[in-house]
Amino acid sequence: MRTPAKTFEDLIVWQKAHQFVLAVYRLSQGFPRSETYGLSSQFRRASVSVAANIAEGFKKRGNADKIRFLNIAQGSLEESRYYLILVRDMEYGDVSEIRQLLEEVSKLLEAYSQAILNPES
Repeated sequence: MRTPAKTFEDLIVWQKAHQFVLAVYRLSQGFPRSETYGLSSQFRRASVSVAANIAEGFKKRGNADKIRFLNIAQGSLEESRYYLILVRDMEYGDVSEIRQLLEEVSKLLEAYSQAILNPES
């Protein structure tokens, strides 16, 4: 049996989401200056939202509240998925590694949500 997480930082899904945020910041540093208030800002905001909503949902008492925040995180992750497509198509950088990280966060987020919805399985 696993030891329950004491803080959101103990959650593997949050740890991976935080790695994703850091990767987004590194990638977006190489974007053209003209994207400072456009794609760079939007992409960073969406990636931060993933990790922040996992953290916020962690302390919510009811499962419905927890799931709501995790669903917001999933939505922000999908928004980030689109930004990766845009970055690739605009040729602003190599997105292959960060895309794999996004996929990993997506799977972990889904598994975490399912574990909250179905605690006995």
